[in-house]
Amino acid sequence: MPAAALAESGLASPVTLDTLGVVDQILVTKASGQKEPFSEEKVLRSVRRVGIPDQMAEQVLAHVKKFLRPDIPTREIYQHILEFLDKSQPIARTKFSLREALMQLGPSGYPFEDYIARVLTHYGYDTQVGLILQGKCISHEVDVVAQKDGQKYMLECKYHNQWGTRTDAKVALYVKSRFDDLASNQQFNQGWIVTNTKCTSDAIDYANCSGLKVISWGYPETENLQQLIESASLYPITCQVSLSSAQRQRLIKMGLVLCQDLKNLAPESASQIGLSSSQYQDLQQELVTLLP
Repeated sequence: MPAAALAESGLASPVTLDTLGVVDQILVTKASGQKEPFSEEKVLRSVRRVGIPDQMAEQVLAHVKKFLRPDIPTREIYQHILEFLDKSQPIARTKFSLREALMQLGPSGYPFEDYIARVLTHYGYDTQVGLILQGKCISHEVDVVAQKDGQKYMLECKYHNQWGTRTDAKVALYVKSRFDDLASNQQFNQGWIVTNTKCTSDAIDYANCSGLKVISWGYPETENLQQLIESASLYPITCQVSLSSAQRQRLIKMGLVLCQDLKNLAPESASQIGLSSSQYQDLQQELVTLLP
């Protein structure tokens, strides 16, 4: 059977596809529904980013290629990478799953606002969360107000908990409108959009044209969200694989959103959220390995 027909049938084994030299022609399906060619370099780059050495990165790629098939969802590729790292590099797995961990801060967007405020505090900003401020025309609830070096910023935090969801131009228009109403009364210098996913190209174009700042997953090229987090190990507590979902939510209600917060978690407080003595020790060991 010709290689193209074999690929379309979905019956080819990964080894056969690779042998025929068509792995790089396989289309993968992104969460948005878009299709693009499978990229070995993207897989290698994604795992190298969390500190995986080159030799092991090649092993990760070989593991992923075992499961390749036409139109495989990128989400499934992500899961296969996690499978490999879970067994061989658990801390790298934690770092690799950062994007998913941010999505688990919900279900509401309030923990994400608190988290962003804590990240900015680390970088020298004074922050306040959830203020009701009077604009020229109406009052507004502002997610985060951040100040540094005599400049004052109005932040709109857009939290999404589904893969493929992007912050679009309507959000940028909305933020600019609120900023314009608030700027003179509250002495704001700039409006920001901060989101845990990506923005559409229209949203970025409008933000750049209108003077808004965007911090999102992968944008801008430097000081994007993951770089701000990773460069200072500001991982959310949802990165902790030793914690159950219920335990994470209890900690968030206690105002603990950073893994760094857990380093000072007293055994008594750990007991209150349902952590046994052995689980507490496992958590502390995980933190020692994850955090500098």
